[in-house]
Amino acid sequence: MKILVCGGAGYIGSNMTALLAAEGHEPVVFDNFSKGHRSAVEGMQIVEGDLADYDLLVGTLRQFDIEAVMHFAALIEAGESVKFPLSFYRNNLCHSEILLRAMADTGVRKLVFSSTAAVYGAPRRLPVAEDQPTEPINPYGDSKRAVERMCHYQSLTGTLRYAALRYFNACGAGAGNTLGEDHHPESHLIPLIIQAAMGRRENVKIFGTDYPTPDGTCIRDYIHIEDLCRAHLLALDKLNGEAEMVYNLGNGMGYSVRQVMDTVGQVSGRPFTVIETGRRAGDSPILTADSTKAREELGWTPRIPDLADIVEGAWIWHNKHPDGYGD
Repeated sequence: MKILVCGGAGYIGSNMTALLAAEGHEPVVFDNFSKGHRSAVEGMQIVEGDLADYDLLVGTLRQFDIEAVMHFAALIEAGESVKFPLSFYRNNLCHSEILLRAMADTGVRKLVFSSTAAVYGAPRRLPVAEDQPTEPINPYGDSKRAVERMCHYQSLTGTLRYAALRYFNACGAGAGNTLGEDHHPESHLIPLIIQAAMGRRENVKIFGTDYPTPDGTCIRDYIHIEDLCRAHLLALDKLNGEAEMVYNLGNGMGYSVRQVMDTVGQVSGRPFTVIETGRRAGDSPILTADSTKAREELGWTPRIPDLADIVEGAWIWHNKHPDGYGD
């Protein structure tokens, strides 16, 4: 298929683009490169542009005869969304509306949407299943929930088939450990700890040590980037027969911040400085996934579930790219 990958030069988008190409599809990267990296999509078809540009989107969809869209173009830092909510609603919600309108006006009906476990807020029961209420506690999660609702109502018109994939914590390096995490600024836990272990960062912080968890730190569900991307291919295929789908994507196992730090220490064999500080606004104490629905309906199962294996691949990538992608 000819697939437009919005945000295709970012961490998840570039790994998805590589997998699509490896599986015989024809990905076209659409990215404004505010967060993405050109070297992560070297050799791919690229359209540089912003989702705010309706005319460019329409022209791109028509020029490349696009058959489906994968949408990864979003601001993702939950803490930042609390400080700058309007930026998150504009980028994540308003720009998604422009994309959906461009798709409708060009007859492109299939969308795989990058959603988030943040739509659940502070879950009422764990692990989190798709039937739980969506009660976001930060603008990031709320903006993603709003896009899901917009897709739902658009699907009722018969002009859209979509899958909303609610990620837990994507991590690791994909494509043979050649595509890793390089955010500016970096906000994800595993690369932050790795940078500290490499001596590229003075310390790593624990935001809150008084949560109702065994060691007082937040617990998250970590899923390898390649496992995440494979689920997108399965969801895309299932869109041939389904109008709308919502799936959690996670390992179903939770690791605390301290446990992740211990794992990086074991893999790297290096010490690093840890600073304990107060809680961040918008952080849930525990988020772990019940991915039974994705396993049963998509036939999906994580192939790299072990945290040490995930960290090892990320460690390899960061040591080969101490300055990130450099672009």
